[in-house]
Amino acid sequence: MIETWKIPALFGTGLVAGFVDSIAGGGGLITLPVLLSVLPDPQLALGTNKFQAAFGSGSAAAHYAHAGAVDLRDCARGCVVTFLGAALGTLAVRSLDTHFLKVAVPLLLIAVAVYTWRRPQLGQQERAAKMTRLKFDVLFGLLLGFYDGFFGPGAGTFWTMAFVLCLGFNLTRATGYTKAVNFASNVCSLLIFLAAGKVDFVAGGCMGAGQLIGARFGSRMVLRGGAQFIRPIFISVVLVLTTKLLYDAFTK
Repeated sequence: MIETWKIPALFGTGLVAGFVDSIAGGGGLITLPVLLSVLPDPQLALGTNKFQAAFGSGSAAAHYAHAGAVDLRDCARGCVVTFLGAALGTLAVRSLDTHFLKVAVPLLLIAVAVYTWRRPQLGQQERAAKMTRLKFDVLFGLLLGFYDGFFGPGAGTFWTMAFVLCLGFNLTRATGYTKAVNFASNVCSLLIFLAAGKVDFVAGGCMGAGQLIGARFGSRMVLRGGAQFIRPIFISVVLVLTTKLLYDAFTK
């Protein structure tokens, strides 16, 4: 049972996480430690985190779609493939070792941060796609969907870079499309945690309410500010995420 005094803290955490996550991803860095401190079972905290995250990614995706930055019909195939990839990843995590990813992913994120920092014009304008949409949806839907279900941290960052580098999207459009596919993988993992009874609806609902508002406000700021607004926050979140993952990899 969640104490009454914790409800405003959970709501505020969701509000901040929803704002950050709708812009650059990494909201789990804020929400998961709080849930781990509130809930006694780590699996319950993980399931509740997916529950509240679905509020944020769903809210952001809906706002981007309403503003015309995302065509949800254009996302449908990618979301379905991502859902399947996330299901495979969630099932695989029970039998495979995640140690390699704990070391490799921070190094990949450093490369993403450096690449973005050295190319200030990256994602400011639409560019020609480097692969067909079908190939992109299948390849990255399975790969990043699997990764999100299997491990997770940085999935939104990798999606945004994939949309920019492979499909030529600008950063605003890439961020919007990222929220749509993130929603698919969040829902997939959430269903698996629900089946196992590992979701606290009170804690998740409080945090999810904050996510709804924060994600809507953050996506509105992205639509107004564009790439110039996204870029510094994106790089900052990647660096914080990298630091956290490296710390976890070498201290636990």
